[in-house]
This record gives sequence, structure tokens and C-alpha cells, in this order.
Amino acid sequence: MRTPSPAGAGGAYLLGEYQVVASGGSSGRRGVFVYGWDAWAICWASMMRFPHRDWASDPALAGVDRVAAVVAASKPTHVSAAFRHTFSGSRTPEHLIPVSQPTGQIVAALNRLQPTELIGFSSVLPRLAREAQAGRLRIAPRRVMAISEPLFPEARAAIQQAWDVPVGNRYGMSEGVFAGFCGHASHLPDDLCLFEPVGPAGRPVPDGVRSQRVYVTNLYNHVLPLIRFEVTDEVTVAGGTCPCGSAFRRITDPQGRLDDTFAYPSGVSIHPHLFRSSLGQHRQIIEYQVQQTPRGAEIRVVTDAPLDTAGAAMMIGETLAAAGLEQPDVTITQAAVLARQASGKLKRFIPLPGR
Repeated sequence: MRTPSPAGAGGAYLLGEYQVVASGGSSGRRGVFVYGWDAWAICWASMMRFPHRDWASDPALAGVDRVAAVVAASKPTHVSAAFRHTFSGSRTPEHLIPVSQPTGQIVAALNRLQPTELIGFSSVLPRLAREAQAGRLRIAPRRVMAISEPLFPEARAAIQQAWDVPVGNRYGMSEGVFAGFCGHASHLPDDLCLFEPVGPAGRPVPDGVRSQRVYVTNLYNHVLPLIRFEVTDEVTVAGGTCPCGSAFRRITDPQGRLDDTFAYPSGVSIHPHLFRSSLGQHRQIIEYQVQQTPRGAEIRVVTDAPLDTAGAAMMIGETLAAAGLEQPDVTITQAAVLARQASGKLKRFIPLPGR
């Protein structure tokens, strides 16, 4: 383990002691979170214990060195980069590849590294899966981990098809909650955080029911105490026990945030699932971004094959009309790339200003 100077824009600890990270801002409003050294070390260890346990307990990984490539944010104010600027060692070889690089450069870096674990933003992994299926990305990871963004079913399927290995979801947040993958499922760090999925009026939801938001209480960061801090993630806690034997609760893949719901002037609310379910049927679409308009949506897509944009837009329009939106106006245009946030995340759903 080493302790360089990861925090802040200039790469220095705040007051020489505190680690400062910013949230990804996927909801449009960024937060800043401060950690003392002990809490920062606990936060890192709470995340790393899961892959170490997975690697040590799976007979199929016996004798396989864990070499992780992390395709994510490179600025040290983002937690995924700040961790890797602070901690390293022979048992935790994690190589950071900036997600802001062109796809060709990312592919070349991965081909040189030959990682046995591929970790990356959820919106980037399907693109890399396409590169693997096209023969340009030539790696053989034993685990693929999605981080920082919702992992949608169509993305998980594309990753699984490309590599046929366990695909995990390292759901996490700058507030200090980092779920870990055991080889079977994603587990919450119940010994370090109180994680309360709630529905309307802040009432707890049972296992198997998707929450509207969660309340987070961080039990180990005494520098910035968070008590029932509200995060608008829609999370489902799975019931039952895990084959790995862990008593920590399991969660299914989070599918978005309450903030992603489009509220239209007519009073109709449209959940992002209506857009995802239609767009996910087109294998040509690698990435997409949905901008709400007063009467519908403007959608930009990145594709790797011809797409009938008019037909796809008509399908989404019919879905919106069935959901109660009168005479919806939907357009789809193709783009070479989509603009990402400063953190490197892709904001898929952009609501009307003020809604």
C-alpha cells in the first residue's frame, strides 16, 4: 500500500490529511464527500475484500493471477480513480485506463495488459464486448465487473455473450457504500453501513420490491457523518441466502434512479424503462441518450450497423402513447460519440429543465 497525494484538482490531500471525492453527478447535482485516513482505508478494504474472497474460494481461479483493468474516470476527485491513486500493491494490481480515451486506445491498452478481471463503467462494457466479438479486443477475462452506472439486462447479455464468464455489479456510491461480487451475486456491506430501501413516504419496502430511493447511514466515516442520507437509486434487495454462504444482503442490478423519470407538462410521468425496453431490442445500438422534450423525446444513438431510426422512433412513440402521453413526438438521430460528464459517466436520461 502507498499513500501519494490523490485528492483535489492539484493532487494533494485536503489540509494534508483528508481525502475529498465528488459524486458522479448523474442526477445533475454533484455532491462532495470528505474522508479521514482511517475511513478512507476502511472504504477501500470494504470493497477489495469481495474480489479477494471470490478469487480465493473459486476452484476455477486457482493458480490464476488477478490482474484487473479498470476502465473508468481518471480524475482523482472521482472515487474510482482516487482509490487507485492511493492504494496499490502486489495483491491488488489494478490498472486504471481513462474512459475518456478513444475506444481504439482503450482496446490497445487492454490487449497489452491482458487482464484477468475487466472492470468498467456499465455503459462502456457493451462497447468493449462488441470489440471482442469483432476480433479487435483479444483478452480472456475470468470476471467482468460493472461499476458506477446502471447495468441494464441487454448490456449484461452482450457482455455474457462476448466472454461467457461471471458478470458482477459493483454497485457503489461516493457516500461510502460499495457492494461486492462473490461470484454469484452482489452483496451490500451491511457491517459498515445501514442501507434502507424505501418507497413512497419513506416507508421500508420488502425484499423483492424495487425501492424509490434508499437511506444511507455510514457507520465508519466520522469526519462527515451521514445519517439516513437520501439517495434516489432504485434498488431491489433479493431475499433468501447466497450459495457463497455470506450473510450480507444481496441486491439485483439497480436499473436507474427516481430522478430519471420524465414528468411531462400534461401530468403524465414516463419511467425510463419504457425507453430502455424499446431501444434494447435493437442490437445495432451501442449507446444512447434520451433528452426529454415538451411532447416526447429526442434520442441520440451510437450504432455499429444500419438502423431504421424512423421505425425505432415510431415504436417508442406508440409505447409513450399507450402510457398516456398524447400525440408524442419522438426523433432518433445517429451520432459518432455521446458527450459524457466530467466524471466520465454517461447521463442517459436528461429531463426538461426544472422538472
